[in-house]
Amino acid sequence: MSKYWDTYHETMSREQLAELQLKRLKALVERVYTSVPFYRQAFQEKGISPGDIKSLDDLRKLPFTTKKDLRDTYPFGLFAVPRSEIVRMHASSGTTGKPIVVGYTKKDLDTWADLVARCMAMTGGTKEDVVQNAYGYGLFTGGLGIHYGAERLGATIVPISGGNTARQLMLMQDFGTTILTCTPSYAMFMADEIIAAGIKENIKLKAGIFGAEPWSNNMRLQLEEKLGIKAHDIYGLSEVLGPGVAMECEHQKGLHIFDDHFIPEIIDPETEQPLPYGQKGELVFTTLTKEGFPVIRYRTKDISVLYEEKCDCGRTHVRMERITGRTDDMLIIRGVNVFPSQIESVLLEFGETEPHYLLVVDRKAAMDDLEIQVELSSKMFSDKIAGLEVLERRLKERILSVLGISAKIKLVEPKSIPRSEGKAKRVIDKREL
Repeated sequence: MSKYWDTYHETMSREQLAELQLKRLKALVERVYTSVPFYRQAFQEKGISPGDIKSLDDLRKLPFTTKKDLRDTYPFGLFAVPRSEIVRMHASSGTTGKPIVVGYTKKDLDTWADLVARCMAMTGGTKEDVVQNAYGYGLFTGGLGIHYGAERLGATIVPISGGNTARQLMLMQDFGTTILTCTPSYAMFMADEIIAAGIKENIKLKAGIFGAEPWSNNMRLQLEEKLGIKAHDIYGLSEVLGPGVAMECEHQKGLHIFDDHFIPEIIDPETEQPLPYGQKGELVFTTLTKEGFPVIRYRTKDISVLYEEKCDCGRTHVRMERITGRTDDMLIIRGVNVFPSQIESVLLEFGETEPHYLLVVDRKAAMDDLEIQVELSSKMFSDKIAGLEVLERRLKERILSVLGISAKIKLVEPKSIPRSEGKAKRVIDKREL
């Protein structure tokens, strides 16, 4: 049985949860209608008023919120409290235009810390643990979100942030780090460095909390083997809260969404209609308890599936499948939808390659061309050419089987693909789309 941080809310019946959700949803709708001109106008355009929300099914009457809406109301247009009540602001890095700004009241920060403490407890974390936080600090929500959750748990936090891997490994040994938090790609980079330095026996890690980018179950297995840990997926996004929206327990059968604080939906991204449990689509969130920056039916662009069945850990929250990709970083190659995580999963089936790869997409003579650059393992790099040709053919056949399209496989020498100490850059798209 897992340890709980908040036994009452983590194990309450679905009926009790639904009652609490409805109460909080009604209060939320009333509050944003009164306090946020953007939502008041959006409700009026749909002919909706707060009094129309009488059941959880009425959620689908409410308008969606998109990333464009957040940018268009920059910087404070979606805040539901006076700016003087905002005690912290975070912002997305933003690849185009203005960043997305999110604000937190003191109560929001307390809620956030509690939810991340729930996540830590799911790993078996206690005040006896040393948490090495290699997520970036600053405007990105990852670093500070994890930081205050670990402190709320009572654990010792090492706020090292990302980068400086040699120092990471030194402190990991000297401080006796037991829980590592960072992106999975950086965790893999550190794992390789630990093995190369021959210091694995000095590492006391028992668990890892990895998120901020999609990763496959095969990568999880590799991390668990290389680091000797249980690797947990954590989910969150700045627009909804930050890390701590959902988390895997020790059974690793989906991430528990803390739906006493967030109502999740899965919609068909084309029709925008809600889909039933068990069907794959776009993940949508409504925040129930955020004061400073609440969002109604926020379209995350993340692709997932929701499951209602109770988990063996005893928690009753709805679970989400690990993110398989995003509708906005999905590649369409020769009419086929391709997610980098699908390719990663294939590559990790092969022991002769490393989990470092780069997808290069180009368009030649009006035809899309996909090249997958894959690092060979050190053992295979010295192999005979005939052996490499066999591996290349096997990889090509497996990719064709999984994706339904052919790709050129380019085997490259170990450590030749650039490493990242943050989110890994997996795709170079040269097409002019």
